[in-house]
Amino acid sequence: MPAPDRRAFLSASALAFLDGLPAVRADEARVVRLDADAEPLVRLIEDTPRPRLLEEVGARVKAGLPYRDVLAALFLAGVRNVRPRPSVGFKFHAVLVVNSAHLASLAGPDRERWLPLFWALDSFKGAQADNQRESGWRMGPVDEAKVPPPHRAAEALAAALDAWDVDAADAAAAGVARGVGAAEAFELFARFGCRDFRDIGHKAIFVANAFRTLQTIGWPHAEPVLRSLAFALLAHEGTNPAKRDGDPDRPGRRNREQVAKIRPEWLGGRADPAAGADVLAAVRAATADELSDKVVSLLNGGVGPAAVWDGLFAGAGELLMRQPGIVGLHTLTTLNALRYAYQASGVDATRRLLLLQAAAFLPLFRTAMVSRGKVGVARIDALEPVAGGDVAAVFETLSKDRAAAAGLALGLLRADPANARRLTDAGRRLVFLKGTDSHDYKFSSAVLEDHAALGPAWRDRFLAASLFWLKGSAGPDAPVVARARAALA
Repeated sequence: MPAPDRRAFLSASALAFLDGLPAVRADEARVVRLDADAEPLVRLIEDTPRPRLLEEVGARVKAGLPYRDVLAALFLAGVRNVRPRPSVGFKFHAVLVVNSAHLASLAGPDRERWLPLFWALDSFKGAQADNQRESGWRMGPVDEAKVPPPHRAAEALAAALDAWDVDAADAAAAGVARGVGAAEAFELFARFGCRDFRDIGHKAIFVANAFRTLQTIGWPHAEPVLRSLAFALLAHEGTNPAKRDGDPDRPGRRNREQVAKIRPEWLGGRADPAAGADVLAAVRAATADELSDKVVSLLNGGVGPAAVWDGLFAGAGELLMRQPGIVGLHTLTTLNALRYAYQASGVDATRRLLLLQAAAFLPLFRTAMVSRGKVGVARIDALEPVAGGDVAAVFETLSKDRAAAAGLALGLLRADPANARRLTDAGRRLVFLKGTDSHDYKFSSAVLEDHAALGPAWRDRFLAASLFWLKGSAGPDAPVVARARAALA
Protein backbone atom coordinates (compact mmCIF):
# COMPACT_ATOMS: atom_id res chain seq x y z
CA MET A 1 0.00 0.00 0.00
CA PRO A 2 1.31 3.48 -0.70
CA ALA A 3 2.52 5.56 2.27
CA PRO A 4 -0.19 7.91 3.58
CA ASP A 5 -0.04 11.57 2.64
CA ARG A 6 1.25 13.59 5.66
CA ARG A 7 -1.45 16.27 5.35
CA ALA A 8 -4.20 13.65 5.12
CA PHE A 9 -2.79 11.86 8.16
CA LEU A 10 -2.70 15.02 10.26
CA SER A 11 -6.24 15.93 9.23
CA ALA A 12 -7.51 12.48 10.11
CA SER A 13 -5.77 12.58 13.49
CA ALA A 14 -7.13 16.02 14.31
CA LEU A 15 -10.68 14.91 13.60
CA ALA A 16 -10.50 11.51 15.23
CA PHE A 17 -12.20 12.81 18.40
CA LEU A 18 -15.40 13.35 16.44
CA ASP A 19 -15.87 9.60 16.06
CA GLY A 20 -17.19 9.37 19.60
CA LEU A 21 -19.79 12.11 19.23
CA PRO A 22 -23.39 11.53 18.15
CA ALA A 23 -24.22 12.40 14.58
CA VAL A 24 -25.98 15.71 13.95
CA ARG A 25 -28.69 15.71 11.32
CA ALA A 26 -28.47 18.47 8.74
CA ASP A 27 -31.83 19.90 9.78
CA GLU A 28 -30.71 20.03 13.44
CA ALA A 29 -27.62 22.02 12.51
CA ARG A 30 -29.86 24.68 10.99
CA VAL A 31 -32.03 25.12 14.09
CA VAL A 32 -31.32 27.58 16.88
CA ARG A 33 -30.14 25.74 19.98
CA LEU A 34 -31.76 26.61 23.27
CA ASP A 35 -30.54 26.63 26.84
CA ALA A 36 -29.07 23.21 27.67
CA ASP A 37 -31.49 22.68 30.54
CA ALA A 38 -34.52 23.56 28.42
CA GLU A 39 -33.58 21.74 25.21
CA PRO A 40 -34.60 18.16 26.22
CA LEU A 41 -38.11 19.16 27.33
CA VAL A 42 -38.54 21.42 24.31
CA ARG A 43 -37.57 18.50 22.08
CA LEU A 44 -40.09 16.29 23.85
CA ILE A 45 -42.83 18.83 23.11
CA GLU A 46 -41.69 19.26 19.52
CA ASP A 47 -41.23 15.57 18.68
CA THR A 48 -44.07 13.84 20.55
CA PRO A 49 -47.13 13.30 18.34
CA ARG A 50 -50.15 15.37 19.31
CA PRO A 51 -52.30 12.39 20.46
CA ARG A 52 -49.62 11.40 23.02
CA LEU A 53 -48.16 14.73 24.19
CA LEU A 54 -50.45 15.43 27.13
CA GLU A 55 -49.93 11.93 28.44
CA GLU A 56 -46.14 12.18 28.12
CA VAL A 57 -45.98 15.55 29.87
CA GLY A 58 -48.54 14.43 32.45
CA ALA A 59 -46.38 11.46 33.41
CA ARG A 60 -43.43 13.78 33.99
CA VAL A 61 -45.54 16.23 35.97
CA LYS A 62 -46.65 13.44 38.26
CA ALA A 63 -42.98 12.50 38.66
CA GLY A 64 -42.14 16.03 39.80
CA LEU A 65 -41.60 18.13 36.64
CA PRO A 66 -42.07 21.78 37.75
CA TYR A 67 -44.78 23.98 36.25
CA ARG A 68 -42.25 26.69 35.36
CA ASP A 69 -40.20 24.24 33.28
CA VAL A 70 -43.27 23.22 31.27
CA LEU A 71 -44.20 26.86 30.72
CA ALA A 72 -40.69 27.73 29.51
CA ALA A 73 -40.42 24.73 27.21
CA LEU A 74 -43.83 25.38 25.67
CA PHE A 75 -43.03 29.03 24.97
CA LEU A 76 -39.61 28.23 23.52
CA ALA A 77 -41.03 25.45 21.35
CA GLY A 78 -43.53 27.96 20.01
CA VAL A 79 -41.06 30.67 19.06
CA ARG A 80 -38.73 28.09 17.50
CA ASN A 81 -41.36 26.26 15.47
CA VAL A 82 -44.15 28.71 14.55
CA ARG A 83 -43.39 31.47 12.07
CA PRO A 84 -44.93 34.84 13.10
CA ARG A 85 -45.40 35.81 9.47
CA PRO A 86 -47.07 36.68 7.20
CA SER A 87 -49.56 37.53 9.97
CA VAL A 88 -48.88 37.91 13.69
CA GLY A 89 -52.00 35.89 14.38
CA PHE A 90 -53.70 32.75 13.02
CA LYS A 91 -51.34 29.83 13.81
CA PHE A 92 -49.10 32.16 15.85
CA HIS A 93 -51.83 32.38 18.47
CA ALA A 94 -50.27 29.24 19.90
CA VAL A 95 -47.41 31.50 21.04
CA LEU A 96 -49.50 34.56 21.89
CA VAL A 97 -51.77 32.53 24.16
CA VAL A 98 -49.04 31.12 26.43
CA ASN A 99 -48.99 34.05 28.84
CA SER A 100 -52.80 34.17 28.87
CA ALA A 101 -52.92 30.48 29.75
CA HIS A 102 -50.35 31.12 32.48
CA LEU A 103 -52.41 33.98 33.95
CA ALA A 104 -55.49 31.77 33.89
CA SER A 105 -53.55 29.04 35.67
CA LEU A 106 -52.40 31.43 38.39
CA ALA A 107 -55.95 32.65 39.02
CA GLY A 108 -57.65 29.27 38.80
CA PRO A 109 -58.47 26.74 41.51
CA ASP A 110 -55.58 24.53 42.62
CA ARG A 111 -57.01 21.28 41.28
CA GLU A 112 -57.50 22.77 37.78
CA ARG A 113 -54.36 24.87 37.58
CA TRP A 114 -52.69 22.67 34.97
CA LEU A 115 -55.64 22.66 32.56
CA PRO A 116 -54.88 25.94 30.74
CA LEU A 117 -51.26 24.97 30.20
CA PHE A 118 -52.20 21.54 28.90
CA TRP A 119 -54.72 23.18 26.59
CA ALA A 120 -51.89 25.40 25.30
CA LEU A 121 -49.64 22.37 24.77
CA ASP A 122 -52.27 20.80 22.56
CA SER A 123 -52.80 24.10 20.75
CA PHE A 124 -49.09 24.29 19.99
CA LYS A 125 -49.14 20.90 18.29
CA GLY A 126 -51.90 22.09 15.97
CA ALA A 127 -49.97 25.26 15.12
CA GLN A 128 -46.76 23.30 14.63
CA ALA A 129 -48.53 21.09 12.09
CA ASP A 130 -49.99 24.13 10.30
CA ASN A 131 -46.56 25.73 10.17
CA GLN A 132 -45.04 22.56 8.75
CA ARG A 133 -47.67 22.38 6.01
CA GLU A 134 -47.32 26.05 5.12
CA SER A 135 -43.56 26.53 5.05
CA GLY A 136 -41.64 24.10 7.24
CA TRP A 137 -40.02 27.14 8.88
CA ARG A 138 -37.91 26.73 12.01
CA MET A 139 -35.82 29.41 13.66
CA GLY A 140 -32.21 28.99 12.61
CA PRO A 141 -28.98 30.10 14.24
CA VAL A 142 -28.25 33.81 14.21
CA ASP A 143 -25.54 35.17 11.90
CA GLU A 144 -22.86 35.66 14.55
CA ALA A 145 -20.80 37.93 12.32
CA LYS A 146 -23.64 40.48 12.33
CA VAL A 147 -24.43 40.48 16.07
CA PRO A 148 -23.50 43.93 17.44
CA PRO A 149 -21.46 44.32 20.64
CA PRO A 150 -23.41 44.97 23.84
CA HIS A 151 -22.79 48.71 23.89
CA ARG A 152 -24.26 49.09 20.40
CA ALA A 153 -27.01 46.43 20.46
CA ALA A 154 -29.98 48.62 21.47
CA GLU A 155 -29.04 51.35 19.02
CA ALA A 156 -28.58 48.78 16.25
CA LEU A 157 -31.96 47.18 16.93
CA ALA A 158 -33.75 50.54 16.93
CA ALA A 159 -32.12 51.45 13.63
CA ALA A 160 -33.03 48.08 12.08
CA LEU A 161 -36.65 48.30 13.21
CA ASP A 162 -36.87 51.87 11.94
CA ALA A 163 -35.57 50.69 8.57
CA TRP A 164 -37.75 47.53 8.56
CA ASP A 165 -34.55 45.54 7.98
CA VAL A 166 -35.25 41.91 8.91
CA ASP A 167 -31.70 40.54 8.80
CA ALA A 168 -30.19 43.41 10.78
CA ALA A 169 -33.01 43.26 13.33
CA ASP A 170 -32.52 39.53 13.86
CA ALA A 171 -28.83 39.93 14.68
CA ALA A 172 -29.43 43.03 16.80
CA ALA A 173 -32.19 41.30 18.78
CA ALA A 174 -29.71 38.57 19.69
CA GLY A 175 -27.25 41.27 20.76
CA VAL A 176 -29.89 42.91 22.93
CA ALA A 177 -30.73 39.62 24.63
CA ARG A 178 -27.05 38.96 25.35
CA GLY A 179 -25.90 42.38 26.46
CA VAL A 180 -28.82 44.65 27.38
CA GLY A 181 -30.95 44.48 30.52
CA ALA A 182 -34.56 43.37 30.42
CA ALA A 183 -35.89 46.83 31.33
CA GLU A 184 -34.05 48.61 28.52
CA ALA A 185 -35.03 45.89 26.06
CA PHE A 186 -38.68 46.23 27.05
CA GLU A 187 -38.67 49.98 26.49
CA LEU A 188 -37.36 49.49 22.98
CA PHE A 189 -39.83 46.77 22.00
CA ALA A 190 -42.78 48.54 23.64
CA ARG A 191 -42.15 51.60 21.48
CA PHE A 192 -42.08 49.63 18.25
CA GLY A 193 -44.84 47.23 19.24
CA CYS A 194 -47.40 50.04 19.20
CA ARG A 195 -46.18 51.96 16.17
CA ASP A 196 -48.57 50.51 13.53
CA PHE A 197 -52.03 48.97 13.32
CA ARG A 198 -51.10 45.98 11.18
CA ASP A 199 -52.52 42.64 12.41
CA ILE A 200 -55.15 44.44 14.55
CA GLY A 201 -52.99 44.84 17.61
CA HIS A 202 -51.20 41.49 17.68
CA LYS A 203 -47.78 43.14 17.61
CA ALA A 204 -48.47 44.98 20.86
CA ILE A 205 -49.99 41.81 22.31
CA PHE A 206 -46.85 39.82 21.48
CA VAL A 207 -44.61 42.43 23.09
CA ALA A 208 -46.59 42.38 26.33
CA ASN A 209 -47.00 38.61 26.46
CA ALA A 210 -43.38 37.90 25.55
CA PHE A 211 -41.95 40.05 28.31
CA ARG A 212 -44.53 38.89 30.84
CA THR A 213 -43.62 35.29 30.12
CA LEU A 214 -39.90 36.03 30.31
CA GLN A 215 -40.46 37.51 33.77
CA THR A 216 -41.63 34.07 34.84
CA ILE A 217 -39.31 31.74 32.94
CA GLY A 218 -36.16 33.88 33.21
CA TRP A 219 -34.12 36.23 31.04
CA PRO A 220 -31.59 33.52 30.02
CA HIS A 221 -34.30 32.30 27.61
CA ALA A 222 -34.66 35.74 26.02
CA GLU A 223 -32.62 35.38 22.81
CA PRO A 224 -34.98 33.21 20.70
CA VAL A 225 -37.97 35.10 22.10
CA LEU A 226 -36.61 38.53 21.16
CA ARG A 227 -35.58 37.28 17.72
CA SER A 228 -39.11 36.01 17.10
CA LEU A 229 -40.50 39.28 18.42
CA ALA A 230 -38.32 41.43 16.16
CA PHE A 231 -39.34 39.31 13.16
CA ALA A 232 -43.01 39.73 14.08
CA LEU A 233 -42.80 43.50 14.49
CA LEU A 234 -41.49 43.81 10.94
CA ALA A 235 -44.50 42.11 9.34
CA HIS A 236 -45.97 44.35 6.65
CA GLU A 237 -47.71 44.36 3.31
CA GLY A 238 -46.24 45.63 0.04
CA THR A 239 -43.00 47.57 -0.11
CA ASN A 240 -40.85 48.80 2.78
CA PRO A 241 -43.06 50.95 5.06
CA ALA A 242 -40.08 53.19 5.87
CA LYS A 243 -40.19 54.41 2.28
CA ARG A 244 -43.91 55.19 1.98
CA ASP A 245 -46.84 56.73 3.82
CA GLY A 246 -48.96 53.68 4.59
CA ASP A 247 -52.36 53.88 6.30
CA PRO A 248 -51.35 51.64 9.23
CA ASP A 249 -48.35 53.87 10.00
CA ARG A 250 -49.92 57.34 9.95
CA PRO A 251 -51.36 57.47 13.49
CA GLY A 252 -48.08 56.35 15.02
CA ARG A 253 -46.01 58.84 13.06
CA ARG A 254 -48.35 61.65 14.02
CA ASN A 255 -48.54 60.63 17.67
CA ARG A 256 -44.77 60.58 18.00
CA GLU A 257 -45.04 64.33 17.40
CA GLN A 258 -48.13 64.74 19.59
CA VAL A 259 -46.37 63.44 22.72
CA ALA A 260 -44.43 66.70 22.95
CA LYS A 261 -47.70 68.67 23.22
CA ILE A 262 -48.74 67.05 26.51
CA ARG A 263 -48.01 69.13 29.60
CA PRO A 264 -45.13 67.96 31.83
CA GLU A 265 -47.42 67.39 34.85
CA TRP A 266 -49.85 65.16 32.96
CA LEU A 267 -49.51 62.19 35.32
CA GLY A 268 -50.82 64.22 38.25
CA GLY A 269 -54.20 65.06 36.76
CA ARG A 270 -57.49 64.77 38.59
CA ALA A 271 -59.92 61.88 38.70
CA ASP A 272 -62.86 62.78 36.48
CA PRO A 273 -65.63 60.26 35.63
CA ALA A 274 -67.15 62.78 33.22
CA ALA A 275 -63.95 62.69 31.17
CA GLY A 276 -64.41 58.95 30.71
CA ALA A 277 -67.83 59.60 29.22
CA ASP A 278 -66.29 62.25 26.96
CA VAL A 279 -63.73 59.74 25.67
CA LEU A 280 -66.46 57.11 25.18
CA ALA A 281 -68.47 59.54 23.05
CA ALA A 282 -65.41 60.17 20.89
CA VAL A 283 -64.77 56.43 20.45
CA ARG A 284 -68.20 56.22 18.82
CA ALA A 285 -67.56 58.79 16.09
CA ALA A 286 -64.07 60.31 16.07
CA THR A 287 -61.25 59.51 13.68
CA ALA A 288 -57.93 58.21 14.98
CA ASP A 289 -56.41 61.69 14.83
CA GLU A 290 -59.43 63.29 16.48
CA LEU A 291 -59.46 60.86 19.39
CA SER A 292 -55.71 61.30 19.94
CA ASP A 293 -56.23 65.07 19.95
CA LYS A 294 -59.09 64.65 22.42
CA VAL A 295 -56.76 62.79 24.80
CA VAL A 296 -54.10 65.50 24.51
CA SER A 297 -56.72 68.16 25.23
CA LEU A 298 -58.06 66.34 28.29
CA LEU A 299 -54.60 65.74 29.73
CA ASN A 300 -53.62 69.36 29.19
CA GLY A 301 -56.88 70.42 30.81
CA GLY A 302 -55.91 68.68 34.04
CA VAL A 303 -57.66 65.32 33.62
CA GLY A 304 -55.62 62.38 34.87
CA PRO A 305 -54.69 59.48 32.57
CA ALA A 306 -56.74 56.99 34.62
CA ALA A 307 -59.94 58.73 33.50
CA VAL A 308 -58.80 58.52 29.88
CA TRP A 309 -58.07 54.81 30.19
CA ASP A 310 -61.51 54.28 31.74
CA GLY A 311 -63.15 55.88 28.71
CA LEU A 312 -61.05 53.85 26.28
CA PHE A 313 -61.88 50.56 27.99
CA ALA A 314 -65.56 51.48 28.14
CA GLY A 315 -65.42 52.25 24.42
CA ALA A 316 -63.71 48.95 23.66
CA GLY A 317 -66.32 47.07 25.68
CA GLU A 318 -69.08 48.83 23.74
CA LEU A 319 -67.48 47.92 20.41
CA LEU A 320 -67.51 44.27 21.49
CA MET A 321 -71.20 44.58 22.41
CA ARG A 322 -71.91 46.00 18.96
CA GLN A 323 -70.13 43.20 17.11
CA PRO A 324 -69.11 40.17 19.20
CA GLY A 325 -66.43 38.71 16.98
CA ILE A 326 -62.73 38.60 16.18
CA VAL A 327 -62.26 42.33 15.61
CA GLY A 328 -64.42 43.34 18.54
CA LEU A 329 -62.64 41.10 21.03
CA HIS A 330 -59.25 42.38 19.88
CA THR A 331 -60.19 45.91 20.91
CA LEU A 332 -59.94 44.60 24.46
CA THR A 333 -56.95 42.27 24.17
CA THR A 334 -54.98 45.03 22.42
CA LEU A 335 -55.92 47.63 25.05
CA ASN A 336 -54.85 45.15 27.72
CA ALA A 337 -51.42 44.87 26.09
CA LEU A 338 -51.01 48.61 25.62
CA ARG A 339 -52.15 49.31 29.19
CA TYR A 340 -49.65 46.73 30.51
CA ALA A 341 -46.83 48.33 28.53
CA TYR A 342 -47.91 51.77 29.76
CA GLN A 343 -47.78 50.60 33.37
CA ALA A 344 -44.46 48.77 32.94
CA SER A 345 -42.62 51.54 31.08
CA GLY A 346 -40.32 53.89 32.93
CA VAL A 347 -39.89 56.35 30.05
CA ASP A 348 -42.29 59.28 30.03
CA ALA A 349 -42.31 59.72 26.25
CA THR A 350 -43.05 56.02 25.72
CA ARG A 351 -45.95 56.14 28.18
CA ARG A 352 -47.45 59.14 26.38
CA LEU A 353 -47.10 57.38 23.03
CA LEU A 354 -48.74 54.18 24.31
CA LEU A 355 -51.74 56.11 25.62
CA LEU A 356 -52.15 58.08 22.39
CA GLN A 357 -51.82 54.94 20.28
CA ALA A 358 -54.40 53.17 22.43
CA ALA A 359 -56.76 56.03 21.62
CA ALA A 360 -55.90 56.03 17.90
CA PHE A 361 -56.42 52.28 17.53
CA LEU A 362 -60.07 52.23 18.66
CA PRO A 363 -61.45 54.20 15.68
CA LEU A 364 -59.36 51.93 13.45
CA PHE A 365 -60.96 48.92 15.08
CA ARG A 366 -64.38 50.51 14.59
CA THR A 367 -63.68 50.93 10.88
CA ALA A 368 -62.40 47.34 10.61
CA MET A 369 -65.61 46.10 12.21
CA VAL A 370 -67.69 47.83 9.53
CA SER A 371 -65.75 45.91 6.88
CA ARG A 372 -66.60 42.63 8.67
CA GLY A 373 -70.37 43.08 8.55
CA LYS A 374 -73.22 44.49 10.57
CA VAL A 375 -72.34 46.64 13.59
CA GLY A 376 -75.04 47.05 16.22
CA VAL A 377 -76.06 50.13 18.18
CA ALA A 378 -75.66 48.89 21.77
CA ARG A 379 -74.41 51.44 24.29
CA ILE A 380 -72.48 50.36 27.35
CA ASP A 381 -73.79 53.30 29.37
CA ALA A 382 -77.37 52.32 28.53
CA LEU A 383 -77.06 48.72 29.71
CA GLU A 384 -79.82 48.17 32.30
CA PRO A 385 -79.26 46.02 35.39
CA VAL A 386 -81.67 43.11 35.82
CA ALA A 387 -82.38 42.00 39.37
CA GLY A 388 -83.20 38.52 40.68
CA GLY A 389 -80.56 36.29 39.14
CA ASP A 390 -77.48 34.54 40.47
CA VAL A 391 -74.10 33.64 38.98
CA ALA A 392 -75.33 30.32 37.64
CA ALA A 393 -78.26 32.05 35.93
CA VAL A 394 -75.90 34.55 34.28
CA PHE A 395 -73.88 31.83 32.56
CA GLU A 396 -76.91 29.70 31.73
CA THR A 397 -78.48 32.75 30.06
CA LEU A 398 -75.21 33.57 28.29
CA SER A 399 -75.51 30.38 26.23
CA LYS A 400 -78.75 31.76 24.75
CA ASP A 401 -78.72 35.57 24.99
CA ARG A 402 -75.60 37.66 25.53
CA ALA A 403 -77.39 40.94 26.14
CA ALA A 404 -79.72 39.39 28.72
CA ALA A 405 -76.76 37.78 30.49
CA ALA A 406 -74.98 41.13 30.61
CA GLY A 407 -78.03 42.71 32.23
CA LEU A 408 -78.20 39.96 34.84
CA ALA A 409 -74.49 40.37 35.55
CA LEU A 410 -74.84 44.12 36.00
CA GLY A 411 -77.74 43.50 38.39
CA LEU A 412 -75.59 41.17 40.49
CA LEU A 413 -72.71 43.65 40.57
CA ARG A 414 -75.00 46.46 41.68
CA ALA A 415 -76.54 44.26 44.38
CA ASP A 416 -73.24 43.18 45.94
CA PRO A 417 -69.68 44.17 44.89
CA ALA A 418 -68.48 40.74 46.09
CA ASN A 419 -70.30 39.24 43.11
CA ALA A 420 -67.51 40.54 40.88
CA ARG A 421 -65.19 37.86 42.25
CA ARG A 422 -67.89 35.21 41.93
CA LEU A 423 -68.55 36.18 38.31
CA THR A 424 -64.87 36.24 37.33
CA ASP A 425 -64.17 32.93 39.03
CA ALA A 426 -67.10 31.29 37.26
CA GLY A 427 -66.22 32.87 33.92
CA ARG A 428 -62.63 31.74 34.17
CA ARG A 429 -63.59 28.18 35.09
CA LEU A 430 -65.92 27.93 32.10
CA VAL A 431 -63.06 28.96 29.85
CA PHE A 432 -60.99 26.16 31.42
CA LEU A 433 -63.74 23.65 30.70
CA LYS A 434 -65.22 24.84 27.42
CA GLY A 435 -62.58 27.00 25.75
CA THR A 436 -61.83 25.78 22.25
CA ASP A 437 -59.89 28.70 20.80
CA SER A 438 -56.85 30.79 21.75
CA HIS A 439 -59.10 33.85 21.84
CA ASP A 440 -61.09 32.36 24.70
CA TYR A 441 -57.98 32.41 26.89
CA LYS A 442 -56.55 35.67 25.55
CA PHE A 443 -59.83 37.52 25.97
CA SER A 444 -60.77 36.18 29.38
CA SER A 445 -57.33 36.76 30.88
CA ALA A 446 -57.32 40.32 29.54
CA VAL A 447 -60.77 41.47 30.64
CA LEU A 448 -60.73 39.72 33.99
CA GLU A 449 -57.43 41.46 34.70
CA ASP A 450 -58.51 44.87 33.44
CA HIS A 451 -61.91 45.24 35.05
CA ALA A 452 -60.43 45.56 38.54
CA ALA A 453 -58.19 48.42 37.36
CA LEU A 454 -61.07 50.57 36.11
CA GLY A 455 -62.65 53.30 38.19
CA PRO A 456 -65.94 52.59 39.98
CA ALA A 457 -67.97 54.55 37.42
CA TRP A 458 -67.14 52.02 34.67
CA ARG A 459 -65.91 48.85 36.36
CA ASP A 460 -69.25 47.03 36.61
CA ARG A 461 -70.40 47.93 33.11
CA PHE A 462 -67.09 46.80 31.65
CA LEU A 463 -67.30 43.40 33.34
CA ALA A 464 -70.92 43.01 32.22
CA ALA A 465 -69.92 43.85 28.64
CA SER A 466 -67.29 41.10 28.71
CA LEU A 467 -70.15 38.58 28.81
CA PHE A 468 -70.48 39.19 25.08
CA TRP A 469 -67.47 36.89 24.51
CA LEU A 470 -67.13 34.74 27.64
CA LYS A 471 -68.38 31.15 27.58
CA GLY A 472 -71.84 30.05 28.65
CA SER A 473 -72.41 26.98 30.79
CA ALA A 474 -74.40 25.01 28.22
CA GLY A 475 -72.69 22.66 25.83
CA PRO A 476 -70.04 19.98 26.23
CA ASP A 477 -66.61 20.38 27.77
CA ALA A 478 -63.70 20.75 25.35
CA PRO A 479 -62.28 17.30 24.43
CA VAL A 480 -58.80 18.27 25.57
CA VAL A 481 -60.09 18.74 29.15
CA ALA A 482 -60.81 15.04 29.59
CA ARG A 483 -57.39 14.14 28.18
CA ALA A 484 -55.62 16.61 30.45
CA ARG A 485 -57.44 15.34 33.52
CA ALA A 486 -56.67 11.74 32.64
CA ALA A 487 -53.00 12.58 32.04
CA LEU A 488 -52.73 14.18 35.46
CA ALA A 489 -54.83 11.66 37.41
